Amino acid sequence: MILVTGAAGYIGSILTEKLIDSGYQVVALDNLSRGHRSAVHKDATFIEADVGNQSAINKIFQKYKIDAVMHLAADTEVERSFADPYQFFFNNVASPLNLLDCMLKNNVDTFIFSSSAAVYGEPAEIPVSEATPTYPINPYGESKLIFEKILHWFSSTKSLNAIALRYFNVAGASAWFGEDHKPASTLVAAIINVAMSNQDSLPVFGNDYDTRDGTCIRDFIHVVDIANAHIKALQYLRSNKGFHIFNLGNGDGYSVMEVIEAARRVTGKSIPVKLCPRRPGDPANVISSARLAAIELNWEPLFPKIESLIESAWAWQNRHPQGY
Repeated sequence: MILVTGAAGYIGSILTEKLIDSGYQVVALDNLSRGHRSAVHKDATFIEADVGNQSAINKIFQKYKIDAVMHLAADTEVERSFADPYQFFFNNVASPLNLLDCMLKNNVDTFIFSSSAAVYGEPAEIPVSEATPTYPINPYGESKLIFEKILHWFSSTKSLNAIALRYFNVAGASAWFGEDHKPASTLVAAIINVAMSNQDSLPVFGNDYDTRDGTCIRDFIHVVDIANAHIKALQYLRSNKGFHIFNLGNGDGYSVMEVIEAARRVTGKSIPVKLCPRRPGDPANVISSARLAAIELNWEPLFPKIESLIESAWAWQNRHPQGY
């Protein structure tokens, strides 16, 4: 049985779906502060609780035979991390530290962590490998890196077996679940929001970066590919103990304007843009090397084209125009 935290959220809901499709039983944990109860798969056992609530978490481990934990409950908005760093460090470091303590006290030693390419900051090299130096340039990335270091030391001293999956830019949807954040927290979701006429124009933060068209370049990865990587990581830990880090990306980059142009083609909508000043904490160019995940996890993206990500997100949003 797998405990998935943040299971009512965007990635957590689709991970839960794919785990169940693969034959796993899932305990779906979420405090519903940002997630949606209707995003939890009907065959999962849902528990509304916070990972920082030690009493509630202990009860889960005592009641259910948990074999592994996949931790996705976190604050993720870079801009908000500057406005409220306390909340980010509390929710992204202190609360999951409590989760680690509870699981180890209950003899559960397998942990998969939702990390981020934000740990690299403004990368020293492109493409970014797991060996690229980590210099976060925002509190969000710093919170993820701190928890990775905690996992390293718990693995060294407490016999924890863990994997940190460093996501690049996640987008897309499954047939049943998609992204419903208000306001939209990712580029593709924000573009879809404008295409659905829920917003007049799309803010583009900076067009003076040292890139081919002046807008930031990012590596986009389909949310279903992310879910599949978690399942591969779980299988990997059965025979590979200790702490491991893997990048999850496509190894290719699209600029913000290139993503907008692709969305115009997919949706048939004009998608007006509004140029805005740069946001703090946005690196110019971040493209991954996921070669290590391909070799070690036997994982590769099934949906590498930006059009595939946008098509799935657009289809889900049209089926759920009001979200959940």
